[in-house]
Amino acid sequence: MINGLSVNYVYLATGVTDMRKSINGLSLIVSEQFGHDPFNGSVFVFCNRSRDKLKILYWECNGFWLKKQLIYCRYFALKYLIKQLVK
Repeated sequence: MINGLSVNYVYLATGVTDMRKSINGLSLIVSEQFGHDPFNGSVFVFCNRSRDKLKILYWECNGFWLKKQLIYCRYFALKYLIKQLVK
């Protein structure tokens, strides 16, 4: 995703997230529903109902990164996703 990414934790949001939400909506979910600080250098991963779309939110020193990933196979490996995030 981003070379040289300094990640504290990777959080996977269980359940369904409305994929119409963008940076502001997703950061509100992180702070209000999860009780985490979206500015602490952690990666937050959200998926839709059919689990074929992911949104990945990350704060880097002066702004948010938001990556949208489409999954073309029916199932994806979480271990592979996390390796791609922190390489």
